[in-house]
Amino acid sequence: MNAAHQRVTTNHLRRDAYLYVRQSTVRQVFENTESTRRQYALRERAVALGWQTERIVVIDSDLGLSGADRDREGFQRLVAEVGMCRAGIVLGLEVSRLARNSTDWHRLLEICALSETLILDEDGVYDPGDFNDRLLLGLKGTMSEAELHMLRARLRGGILNQARRGALKMPLPVGLVYDPLGRVVLGPDAQVQHSLRLLFDTFTRTGSATATVKHFGDEKLRFPRRPRGGAHKGELHWQALRLSRVLQVLHNPRYAGAFAFGRSRQRRRPGGGVEHRRLAREEWTVLLPDVHPGYISWERFEANQRQLRDNARAYGAHRRSPPREGPALLQGLAICGVCGDRMTVRYHTRRGRQVPDYLCQREGIDTASAVCQRIPGAGIDRAVGALLVELMTPVTLEVALQVQAELAARAEEADVWRAQQVQRAREEADLARQRFMQTHPEHRMVADVLEAEWNAKLRALDEAQQELERRGGEPSQGLDEQQRQRILALATDFPRLWNDPATPQRERKRMARLLIEDVTLTRGKELILGVRLRGGATRQLTLTPERPAWQVYQTPGEVVVEIDTLLDDYTEAEVATILNERGFRTGHDGAYHPRRVQAIRRDYALKTRYARLRARGLLTIDEIAARLTVSTSTIKRWRKYGLLPAYSYNDRRCCLYEIPDNPPTKQQGRRLSERRRIPDIALQRTSEVQCEA
Repeated sequence: MNAAHQRVTTNHLRRDAYLYVRQSTVRQVFENTESTRRQYALRERAVALGWQTERIVVIDSDLGLSGADRDREGFQRLVAEVGMCRAGIVLGLEVSRLARNSTDWHRLLEICALSETLILDEDGVYDPGDFNDRLLLGLKGTMSEAELHMLRARLRGGILNQARRGALKMPLPVGLVYDPLGRVVLGPDAQVQHSLRLLFDTFTRTGSATATVKHFGDEKLRFPRRPRGGAHKGELHWQALRLSRVLQVLHNPRYAGAFAFGRSRQRRRPGGGVEHRRLAREEWTVLLPDVHPGYISWERFEANQRQLRDNARAYGAHRRSPPREGPALLQGLAICGVCGDRMTVRYHTRRGRQVPDYLCQREGIDTASAVCQRIPGAGIDRAVGALLVELMTPVTLEVALQVQAELAARAEEADVWRAQQVQRAREEADLARQRFMQTHPEHRMVADVLEAEWNAKLRALDEAQQELERRGGEPSQGLDEQQRQRILALATDFPRLWNDPATPQRERKRMARLLIEDVTLTRGKELILGVRLRGGATRQLTLTPERPAWQVYQTPGEVVVEIDTLLDDYTEAEVATILNERGFRTGHDGAYHPRRVQAIRRDYALKTRYARLRARGLLTIDEIAARLTVSTSTIKRWRKYGLLPAYSYNDRRCCLYEIPDNPPTKQQGRRLSERRRIPDIALQRTSEVQCEA
């Protein structure tokens, strides 16, 4: 104690004494109370060294936090106070209470040395500015960190030993439980079991996690979930199925009866927090197949993982997306013969139906350049379809029976789930009624809550029954006798099965993938298809490239020549009428109209009729009126009486005029006008006589 008093100076006593108290876990705070009491007792050591009680600051906000945690608010406050020279001494029961990692410990020692702050533990008082004391404190910190490593190693060793035997108890996903003997078994809830089996069957049928979610959404089916934390920990909830939930179930080997440990790895981030990273199966610590009952076999689990890898979008050229509803037969199978990337599909509408195009655009998107290849897909799909009809003939019956089995399975899955949902809702309503009936009448507040809960359960039961009745009244898909006979008839004739309009596009694509691995498309003067079949065999098809739409709908050349000739003598409306009378049709197989003739004339840079007439020397009305020294009204009157030749240059009867060899005079126009008015006057007088009679 004398040596301790010698280290404490008046400069230290002018500042406060900081007592840092910490326990590693909340459980230790409540159970290891003696350790906490010993830490608080260090205040008496500070008083004995000369500090007044009111000058002792206790920092205990880190109770329940590990010494290796870098987000300790109390420790950060302690370092800040020491760095601002407000602390004369730091008190801690032992080094492990202050820090469990060398970074925090040596930083505290450095700051204490700079600010001339002492450190006190159960063994004595140390001056970090003294080399010997700092060396001793550094050794204590290293030993504390090594001690933490040894504790973790012992715990980790016990966990790994149990995991290698498959005996480690871990949280189980919904649908699996531990029996009284600690063995993993299927959950006793029949509806939960049916929901899980329905998910796996739907994924096997559709080959897509997104299609599985869509099926559950279309059928308004719910999926079970059991929260591992929060206010509803361990309770069974039914929620709408989401894509993340489907992937979580499909990737979990516990559903295949396998025990897996070490599927992820944790790493502390530099700025704080923990990062979780999924590991590849080769990096898992333990994997023991077939150690407990599961919902699917291990072989089926492996097939699901292969399907998910094929469907993944992050695999670039090796991606094989699942078959979808569009008509593109080679969706997910087409490979660019130029660069080797997977080709995507784009649809456009032609004559009321969707037509696919196959595009290689990944490099173009990355580099903001033109696409590598763009190939119309209608002719390609027809050629590949004909090849499949040829190849699939020996296995026609097998494919048709597979289609029949899938149709039958789809009709039964949803009805079984809805019946179980009604049974569950009825049981929950009965339990709510029993709780309400057992309530004492005087406890009105409790009774009101239980009554509301009972009413909610009754409403849920009514909705489930209505859904079951409504869906049950719908016609079954592919289950009646007529449809069975139709499927069996198609089973003997695969070409009719393939070309049947009732066959869904998705099923047609799935049948194609039974035999085709991929198709390489290369476009040049001819379109070359390299078809790689399952098992390694190859076929090569050569096609004539389809004309693009602009060429298909392009106006025929002879029509353009005809329009160019007719515009010399007719307006655009008259040209359209003549073309229709002569049987010409547009690229879209329609009739010609003036606007269409105008568009063709503009697109092919043909001269307008006005330009043609002006080139022949014809004049406008103002020009010819000035030439003949008459008014424009006189020009119009001469044109009306046929004294002056005029030619229309548009459909609004606007004209250009030709100067005759003998231009008319005003006297000729006046005499012709009077001669034309005489019949009109006589006719007027005759009408007056008839009216008087």
